[in-house]
Amino acid sequence: MVNRSKMTSTEIGALWITYQKKTMILRVLEHFIEVSEDKKAKKLMQGLWSELEPNVHRIEQIFKDEGAVIPQGFTNADVNLQAPKLFGEGFDILLCMVLKEISMGLYTLHIATSYRNDIIDLYREMTNVTQKYYQKFLNYAVDEGYYPLPNLINVPTTVDFVSDINYTKGYRLFSDKREINTIEFSYLNQSIQTNTVGMMLMTGFAQTAVHTDVKDYFIKGKELSKDILEGTYDILIKDDIRVPTIHGLSLTRSNIPPFSDKLMMYLTFLLSNFGLGSQGFGAGFSLRDDINIKLGLFVKDIMLFIRENIRIMIDNGWLEEPPRMSVNNLRE
Repeated sequence: MVNRSKMTSTEIGALWITYQKKTMILRVLEHFIEVSEDKKAKKLMQGLWSELEPNVHRIEQIFKDEGAVIPQGFTNADVNLQAPKLFGEGFDILLCMVLKEISMGLYTLHIATSYRNDIIDLYREMTNVTQKYYQKFLNYAVDEGYYPLPNLINVPTTVDFVSDINYTKGYRLFSDKREINTIEFSYLNQSIQTNTVGMMLMTGFAQTAVHTDVKDYFIKGKELSKDILEGTYDILIKDDIRVPTIHGLSLTRSNIPPFSDKLMMYLTFLLSNFGLGSQGFGAGFSLRDDINIKLGLFVKDIMLFIRENIRIMIDNGWLEEPPRMSVNNLRE
């Protein structure tokens, strides 16, 4: 294992983005904990908060030891603990599940770009926390009926190989296209579940946003999630596949924002990039061209949505700049 007295550029970048994400999640958890009426859900979120918060301080100490400025991230100014409940019961845990899915992927990437033992250990420990709480949240959501299990199928009993290029054809004039395989269904199903949560999140954010341009942006986000859901359902319905979907999500009538517009925009930026990656993986692992084309169109729409997010954050002075590759001021 390589030991270095100073952080590399990739380690600085990894810790910087982790600090942004972790301070944001702490603020989100603080509101959800404050308004939750479900003792079990509240206890789960309090447990996650108590394990995440010390790691934020660890990152701050690493930056201090390096002589680097601590990022601003998200502070108490970005959450209103006096705001009433905005989302109905169950939504908090479902959103936490999505955030933990993102964390699991990012930590793998950050470990792969880290070289110092203490930083690798930090990400290994945060990975363990993330996996533990993802399982706890999943069990809660399934047990309480908030999260549906994927479809059951007949298990395979033979080993088969693709022998005809028509296996990849989703558009066939004179014969039926082949049925969706389980790998393709996995990505489509995951897209439906996360976009269902995303559509509700965008609706709630639009209901409480202060700035007009931000409110309009969240309305666009709601419509984008709806378009992706309808397009994905269309693929599955044409194959006679019914997808169990999340039910019971609801909003209160509150228009008092629990979070700053800055935090809501960054959370949307994070989730949109996760959606971009998910659609990309789905297209990459799909072997049917009609699915690839539709997911490719989703990728284009999400990219345009992300670029608008960045423009709005810049216009409002909310986009904290990541550390630059300062080639003229290299550390010895």
